[in-house]
Amino acid sequence: MSQIRASRRFPLLAAGAAVGALLLSACGGEETGSASGDTKFVQGTGEITKVADGKRTSVPDLKGPSVDGKKLKLSDYKGKVVVLNVWGSWCSPCRAEAPNLAKVARDTKGKDVQFLGINTRDLDKANAKAFERNYDIDYPSFYDPSGKLILKFPRNTLSPQAIPSTLILDKDGKVAVRALKELSEKELRSALDPLLAAK
Repeated sequence: MSQIRASRRFPLLAAGAAVGALLLSACGGEETGSASGDTKFVQGTGEITKVADGKRTSVPDLKGPSVDGKKLKLSDYKGKVVVLNVWGSWCSPCRAEAPNLAKVARDTKGKDVQFLGINTRDLDKANAKAFERNYDIDYPSFYDPSGKLILKFPRNTLSPQAIPSTLILDKDGKVAVRALKELSEKELRSALDPLLAAK
């Protein structure tokens, strides 16, 4: 009888593990490199994918509260290049890349670019707010503790499948770059600058 119960439970456990893997991805352990080996993803993790103009796809119009309680809507920034970073205060690669994002965000102010975050799996807003203070993050982030916003991205698209992930959207709101890794300042600038230079 116990074997029958165990066999019935296995598909449920497998499904739960798959959902957990989607939300966990690159974060774990103390390593801050993208090749830490603890990822649950076989394809894409650690890569920066660039998409040619004309082959880009739109993203869902994300909307919801920010970490500081204000209303955020992604489509409000159409017409600007948007850097959308998925992060959590508990994530060591997120902490490693945060100064790079903050610096490039400051350096590109007034250049038709908007940085946004999606804070995920922080059940207490206080932790997210402390992260933003500690790393001088002065751009807004969606507060998405359950990962619902991330799951709005259609399957088999350039979605933010890892934590951290960064999408760079062109001025039409389409994915031009996806990074499934922590970004160095140099990598971020290299991905962003051509989009800022495009007319």
